[in-house]
Amino acid sequence: MADIFHGAAWLQYALGGLTIGAIYALVALGYNIIYNVTEIINFAQGEFVMLGGLFGVFYYQTCGLPLGPALLAAVATVALVGLLLERYVIRRARHATVLSMIIVTIAFSILLKGGAMLAWGKDPYRLPPFSRSGAFLWHGVAVQPQALWVLGIGAVVVGALTVFFRTSFYGKAMLACADNADAARLTGIPVRTMVLLSFGLSAAVGAVAGVSICPITLMEYDRGALLGLKGFGAAVLGGLGQFYGALVAGIVLGLAESFCAGYVSSGYKDAVALVLLMLALFFKPEGLFGSKEAAGLKRF
Repeated sequence: MADIFHGAAWLQYALGGLTIGAIYALVALGYNIIYNVTEIINFAQGEFVMLGGLFGVFYYQTCGLPLGPALLAAVATVALVGLLLERYVIRRARHATVLSMIIVTIAFSILLKGGAMLAWGKDPYRLPPFSRSGAFLWHGVAVQPQALWVLGIGAVVVGALTVFFRTSFYGKAMLACADNADAARLTGIPVRTMVLLSFGLSAAVGAVAGVSICPITLMEYDRGALLGLKGFGAAVLGGLGQFYGALVAGIVLGLAESFCAGYVSSGYKDAVALVLLMLALFFKPEGLFGSKEAAGLKRF
């Protein structure tokens, strides 16, 4: 029993939880970007993560591009998929109810999953790590450099999005569209363009998560659904529309999942996000950092 709670083991589980939690946070950020502009929950977000990893494999292994350009090309390609989703699917159904729009995004996610299965098959794929150096020991803990890449990328994305929405013209214009689209249109803000940009940006963030995690774990056509579900749990737990809330909630989910796998059973780890999501919906539906209005899917 003493070995189970050894300090090195505890740190190892914590590092693993932080790493996977950063991925959940990035997925949650994608949900928040679109919600901040349209108040729509895009359930195709998990498939953007899956496509990011698989397109990274395609450009790196099939096309023979160097790793850096291959990753950038993958993010750009998935961003284009997000733009196409808004332009040819969401925009055509813009007069539908919010619930109908959510159902449309679920249908699109099924379409993306089926297309990925046809294109890449059912085999799992992996990218090489961003740093060529191997794991190193830190206080008895084996640290993978790719895990540090994931944590750093997650922190940079959260900070950049926060600055973008709080200080930039386009960020404030995108938020204004969610508050009151008609008023934003009267002030000269191109609402359709802002919505289009939100879907492209959300897809790009999802692709960043996909290419970041692909060197650590295998990526396959059906990984997006579970990642999307856990990312949605992080978005709700942190508060819809709250970027730092998504970061904190994603880390909480990752740590809970890692410690559950280490100290209880790996068979229960995937249920942790669902349990925490249900608890949040029952006792604090607005999330850790959200407002009361957010619980009703309405921005304050």
